[in-house]
Amino acid sequence: MLISMYATPRLTRGFWPVVLRNLLVWKKLAVPSVIGNIAEPLITLVAFGYGLGSMIGKVQGLPYILYLASGSIAVSCALAATFEGLYSAYSRMEVQKTWESIMNAPIALDDIVFAELLWASIKSMFTVAAILVVLFAIGISREPTMLLALPVLWLVGLTFAAIALVFNALARGYDFFTYYFTLVMTPMTFLSGVYFPIEQMPVVLQWLAQVLPLTHAVSLVRPLIIGELPAQPLVPALVLCAYAAGGYYLSLVLTRRRFFK
Repeated sequence: MLISMYATPRLTRGFWPVVLRNLLVWKKLAVPSVIGNIAEPLITLVAFGYGLGSMIGKVQGLPYILYLASGSIAVSCALAATFEGLYSAYSRMEVQKTWESIMNAPIALDDIVFAELLWASIKSMFTVAAILVVLFAIGISREPTMLLALPVLWLVGLTFAAIALVFNALARGYDFFTYYFTLVMTPMTFLSGVYFPIEQMPVVLQWLAQVLPLTHAVSLVRPLIIGELPAQPLVPALVLCAYAAGGYYLSLVLTRRRFFK
């Protein structure tokens, strides 16, 4: 069993029915779910963008509300995928025992974990699509390149869903997730150039910021929201892919240990 714990993912087409199952369940609460996911970032955007922005003026040549909005959408995507990969996935795995029920069918655990990863990234896209519509409607940004941000944001959702599933596999209760949000997600949000340029931070924190996935997400998304193309997209994209692939594999190993130890 030790060898199989660390084996490469063995996927079949069985993962897709699991994705569809999650989608069908979510559709019953789709509207309040989307509204709940976009309410907080929009309130933050209005409060800080218009309120604080009126005192700050421009940041890196951009109106502060545009600077903030172009970074906040990456955070919203990351948080939406994270919530799904933590609370919702844990409920299906541990509380409702949905995963065990699914494994009674000819669907393996590897397929279920991959389905949860894919579903969390898809669900995050509903959130960011709604936010992009709002940004367009109120005139913060109406650049055609906003559409190019969608595949990038899907990669962001995939990345943070993979990381979340690692902590989901380790959790022994919902309270465990508080540590992740307090010690990981909140500091990352403030260190990744969402609210202010990374260059204004101490050198040590600038170095730390460069290894955070959210920093690279913001560096790809912000130019697309303001109507430009990322100047150097390769390295940030590779970093996000590495986090996504590494997170998925580690979450799979830890989930196998949880179920088959």
